[in-house]
Amino acid sequence: MRIALVGTRGVPAAYGGFETAVEEVGRRLADSGHDVVVYCRTTPGSSAEQPATHLGMRLVHLPAARKRALETLSHTALSVGHLVTHRTDAAFVFNAANAPLLPVIRAARIPVATHVDGLEWKRTKWSGTGQKYYRMAESLAVRWSDALIADAQGIADYYTEEFGAPTDLITYGAPVIDPPADRLAELGLTARGYHLVVARFEPENHVAEIVEGYTASGATQPLVVVGSAPYSDEYTARVHGLADGRVRFLGGVWDQDLLDVLYAHATTYLHGHSVGGTNPSLLRALGAGATVLAFDVSFNREVLGVAGRFFATAGDIPALLARAEDDPANARKRGAQARERAAAYDWDDVAARYADLARRLAAREFPRRRPAGKRATQPEPPVVEPTPQGDGPADLRSVA
Repeated sequence: MRIALVGTRGVPAAYGGFETAVEEVGRRLADSGHDVVVYCRTTPGSSAEQPATHLGMRLVHLPAARKRALETLSHTALSVGHLVTHRTDAAFVFNAANAPLLPVIRAARIPVATHVDGLEWKRTKWSGTGQKYYRMAESLAVRWSDALIADAQGIADYYTEEFGAPTDLITYGAPVIDPPADRLAELGLTARGYHLVVARFEPENHVAEIVEGYTASGATQPLVVVGSAPYSDEYTARVHGLADGRVRFLGGVWDQDLLDVLYAHATTYLHGHSVGGTNPSLLRALGAGATVLAFDVSFNREVLGVAGRFFATAGDIPALLARAEDDPANARKRGAQARERAAAYDWDDVAARYADLARRLAAREFPRRRPAGKRATQPEPPVVEPTPQGDGPADLRSVA
């Protein structure tokens, strides 16, 4: 099949969960013989090479408006404009924020599934207008997508309860990693001698609460904080203001090998994400056998099961840290359980689910769409629409 992946920053993956999913899924689809095109966002003024291919995927590089509120939608608009003139058998659009562009794809008779991500309207970085937009976008994704992808059961439940809309539950993968500890010396750290946070500095990721809880603890090991706040100097200042001399801020770390070392050899990994569904950073920590202390929401409990320990406030954190430092054998046991949990999140299985959904989209085997914004107690039964005759996809070999 010819398959398009639209709506992310693209590959090579260097930013977040969507980009990781596109790289891991796209490369496996390409390895299976599918013709995969990925739309990538260019950076103005960047001298970096823009390759035509990556791991078997063909890449289309297009710009975006350099304003947070318009960046994603502007790039996707250009991508969709290209896509409809280089048609594919199926398209996957990532991020419900791109939903206003779905009618253009459908008008080109390209079957499309939307990966709706988490509950973006709960993110405090968006103003009231931004939050209203994301709520509207969810409704439009339900109305105009041929299928919806949820990466966590909690997200699937939300779309069922709010819209009566069925979803395909397809999580992310958790790579099993076991790197040696030798690179810790670069940072002046030792194995099992520090606590770790990896997160963008956003209120819904609870970095401030983690730093506050750590500072109030009697922990003897330093807290290593990886991440930054690209849009919020105020929140960054708050996080730094809560820290004491035991907290080490590394900023953004884009060396994945070094990040893997940090995950694998921390005494604990503290995960504060609360609105994004199944989180790739959490899955990577699982695959590294980290002892995870996570914010108490359904998404994190779904992933961690018995392997996790949970906190709801900063006040819960000191006791969890003390237990990990005082009983390292139990902490290592939790890490072993985490690695066992990681086996349930396999990228090969994830890619196979995308391939199956692409096949169903191409065959036009998908549930009937429901009017947006209308609650329903039961989703409508699936129907099969006949494949249009004489309207096959155009050749896509000139895309790159």
